[in-house]
Amino acid sequence: MGQGILLSEGTSVDFMIHGVFSYELFGQTVWITTTHVCVLIVMLIIMAFCLFANRAIRHATEVPGAFQNVVELIVEMLDGMIGGVMGKYAVNFRNYIGTIFIFILISNISGLLGLRPPTADYGVTFALGIITFVLIHFNKFKHQKVSGVLKGLCEPWPIWAPINIISDLAVPISLSLRLFANILSGTAIMALIYALLNKFAVIWPAALHVYFDLFSGAIQTYVFCMLTMTYITDACTTEEN
Repeated sequence: MGQGILLSEGTSVDFMIHGVFSYELFGQTVWITTTHVCVLIVMLIIMAFCLFANRAIRHATEVPGAFQNVVELIVEMLDGMIGGVMGKYAVNFRNYIGTIFIFILISNISGLLGLRPPTADYGVTFALGIITFVLIHFNKFKHQKVSGVLKGLCEPWPIWAPINIISDLAVPISLSLRLFANILSGTAIMALIYALLNKFAVIWPAALHVYFDLFSGAIQTYVFCMLTMTYITDACTTEEN
């Protein structure tokens, strides 16, 4: 693997982003970085799982096998989580919430495979925050109309409008920074541990991977999706419903 794609390679430990190769586009040099490569690997993992899951569901039997049970469990858990938070609006956002949940979770725990987690790059988390921001305000204007949005900006008094605008604009920044900072800190700590212990970091750092990759990664995935669902539900809610 190229430099920086693997968190640890031999005695070299690096958690920074590096360019893998570059090409010229319209007179500009465009770099393919370790983040692009790791995102591609994560996407391939998810696509492979989806293909096998689709095959398992299409050939489902009355007595499900182990893999079919896993697929059904994942779907039921996601449906329960989304439905419990979004209520009647869940049906319209199951695909989006489910997609970002799986992508963020696999990205966060990709450190277990020796990869540099894509979510440790602010470019990835900020893009997720912007997508959520657009979705929030699209639904806000769709359900509350322009009059409802303007009324919300002027609550509790019109003088508060600038503060409410700043609060709205801060949503993608807070969402993305929270996820980015937590994953990057875990990545940096594990890289430092491997650098300090060198060849002795064989068995016991696995316990730290369980925390920083599995536990912390799952928690941050849940927090990001929970806040996303809350913001979208608030945007869809009007005085009539």
